[in-house]
Amino acid sequence: MAMAVGGKGGVVSDPNVVPLIDVLLVLIIIFMVITPRTPTGLKTLVPQPAPPNQKQAEPDSRTIVVQVMANGQLKINQDDTTWADLGPRLSDIFKERADKIAFVKGEDSVEFATVAHAIDIMRGSGIDHVGLITAKIEAGQ
Repeated sequence: MAMAVGGKGGVVSDPNVVPLIDVLLVLIIIFMVITPRTPTGLKTLVPQPAPPNQKQAEPDSRTIVVQVMANGQLKINQDDTTWADLGPRLSDIFKERADKIAFVKGEDSVEFATVAHAIDIMRGSGIDHVGLITAKIEAGQ
């Protein structure tokens, strides 16, 4: 690195770029370390329909389906329940089960926020995986 010391021609003004390069290197390192995080939603499992040439199997009697009705009512496998009782009833059902998998099914006119609230209660009651049942999946398409 060269250094300019006055001379015969008068005052010499050279900019010192070393601190600028140091700051730029630090900023490059900071931007390399900071990575954008992708937002994640609720973890769900969507059941896949059977192939068209295969007969659809009957649902297992141990399968738990929470239905969210348009009028705000809830059902657990055709048994009526309330929002306040949903969590404790699911905790009782899954207390002794090894596989903590349940499905949620909402009617077409129900807002997704209501279904998401049901999924949140289900996850809070100890269910590890929550699958979504849609009209197409139910029809076998």
